[in-house]
Amino acid sequence: MVVLLAAVVIGGLVWLVRRNRGGVRTGRARTGDAGPGFPDRPLGGKRVPPALMPGGRIDVRGLTKEYGGVRAVDDLSFTVEPGRVTGFLGPNGAGKTTTLRMLLGLVEPTAGTATIGGVRYADLDQPIRRVGAILEAGAAHPYRTGRSHLRILCQSAGLPLARADEVLELAGLGAAGNRLFRGYSFGMRQRLGVAAALLGDPQVLILDEPANGLDPEGIRWMRDLLRTVALQGRTILVSSHLLGEMEQLADDLVIIAAGRLTAQGPVASVIGSLPYLGRTLVRSPGLEKLAAVLGGDAVVTPDGDGGAYITGADAVAIGDAALRAGVAIYQLVTERPDLEAAFLELTAGKAAIR
Repeated sequence: MVVLLAAVVIGGLVWLVRRNRGGVRTGRARTGDAGPGFPDRPLGGKRVPPALMPGGRIDVRGLTKEYGGVRAVDDLSFTVEPGRVTGFLGPNGAGKTTTLRMLLGLVEPTAGTATIGGVRYADLDQPIRRVGAILEAGAAHPYRTGRSHLRILCQSAGLPLARADEVLELAGLGAAGNRLFRGYSFGMRQRLGVAAALLGDPQVLILDEPANGLDPEGIRWMRDLLRTVALQGRTILVSSHLLGEMEQLADDLVIIAAGRLTAQGPVASVIGSLPYLGRTLVRSPGLEKLAAVLGGDAVVTPDGDGGAYITGADAVAIGDAALRAGVAIYQLVTERPDLEAAFLELTAGKAAIR
């Protein structure tokens, strides 16, 4: 009887302690207290002050990583500026994910440096408040709800639990917050990953294929979100294989192949650097005569519909040649290369798995 009574008393004390601790956690969620010395949202969801902008610059210099004699990343250097969306592109096996892992301190470089605001990720103070990242969509316990997953991250980082509900709404998962992660679709898992990346109100977002599995509405949501946070002065580095989406979303591009840089700069500049990919559609009853007048630099390829594509001569040169030859022109349309054409040209012969 004494043993039984002692067990009951001890059990009651344990329950009381847990209840009190639970009450403290609940109070934190209600009050939004982020703990001593830890601001709830360092940037308040607002524009980054000009004085803090350099802290969001990503610098990769001479970055190299070897695995068993294979160079996954080979002397790679580029810069990602604050206030812009930078698309990080490359074929499968190009070294994109390895680069992002080195930037986030998950892989030790063989050589070179990768810094955020001049500091390695591992040396950042309160990194969740500086950098938000997605590397895998399925990074959550299958038997936890989306809300509990985010609350655990909040507790581990000293963030208020209420922040989990805020980012769930922002990610469009408010109604699914109490569902188990194992029941989430791939697109919902991507949204939950974005929510987790936003928990600390970071100045920098590093996202690896965040649009995978999203439907058209989800892709548009992702685009609008990233454009909005970039306009606030935050730094966005996002990898993707959706080239059409990147052409709409990104301000700048970094394209790599076989671990090396092949192109970097504003989207229009990268595409425009390959002018020979452009062509002009011409419809005329005198295509043969026009081709003879244009000379050997121009290449005329029939389009199968009574017209022809001409490369090696721009629309002005074609119009002048038609005037000299006395040839009527019914249609003259210059077609510029898109990002897909530029990407395939820049990575041609370098896309093999190594």
